[in-house]
Amino acid sequence: MSALICGSMAYDTIMVFHDKFKNHILPEKVHMLNVSFLVPVIRREYGGCAGNIAYNLNLLGEEPLTMAVVGHDFEPYSQWMSQNGLSSEFIRIIDNQYTGQAYITTDDEGNQITAFHPGAMSFAHLNSIPTENDISIGIVSPDGKDGMHLHAEQFVELEIPFIFDPGQGMPMFNGAELLKFIDQATWMTLNDYESELMQERTGLSLEQMAERVEALIITLGGKGSKIYKNGECITIPAAKPVSLLDPTGCGDAYRAGLLYGLMNDLSWEVTGRIASLMGAIKIEHHGTQNHTFSMNEFARRFHENFGFSF
Repeated sequence: MSALICGSMAYDTIMVFHDKFKNHILPEKVHMLNVSFLVPVIRREYGGCAGNIAYNLNLLGEEPLTMAVVGHDFEPYSQWMSQNGLSSEFIRIIDNQYTGQAYITTDDEGNQITAFHPGAMSFAHLNSIPTENDISIGIVSPDGKDGMHLHAEQFVELEIPFIFDPGQGMPMFNGAELLKFIDQATWMTLNDYESELMQERTGLSLEQMAERVEALIITLGGKGSKIYKNGECITIPAAKPVSLLDPTGCGDAYRAGLLYGLMNDLSWEVTGRIASLMGAIKIEHHGTQNHTFSMNEFARRFHENFGFSF
């Protein structure tokens, strides 16, 4: 059985601002914002939500299938995927477009300002969910708007359970569209900010959203996460990272942990903790796909953090 990861593939240009954004942005002047941040540290990494989720799920021993649309500049990324044992079978290349490009500036408090050029991602609707592969679960993560609509509909038609992960793509959708996604999805995951925006746009409380899916997962950064299921709220503690180097991609690592738990029929208490540890391991490394571990190492850290084994 495989997981189909639908979403963006992108090159991430990551810049580090050695100060705090709040020291340079005047709240009373945001209507005429004109600021410049000196970024002496800059790196180019492989990223995108689908790429990051697949990379992390592969670390956990699964064999995810990545479905995305990329541009003529994708060859280095394709080689990286091959080196890491990741399938590119369902990645479509459009010759006259660039692969998605994210420009991310992080300050000393871990806050981020991101500019994103979608490029070929805007053509995500040209891909369809494959029907001949043994796909047991899917995820609709940030992608082209039409593609996200199409892939959610196709998962439903094929009776494949899936996670709805709107992430940075949420501003593209109005309340009615988000309500449709909620009703189509099997599970939904949001961060704290996204959960507030989702409530505002749909008019539903978290408890009301949770009634429409099998589980609603809300990540809270260093405060852990909450899983709403069957009228109860399960609190998941945060795993302790060895160091705090780069928050970029932590949410994608967390989502890979969710998929792993669901694929292996683990309880939500265990699944949430696996996801939490994935996020902690990611934040200890620069970039979104530069961390690695063996399953023995992962099991050891899981026991150290949570006091039991899975």
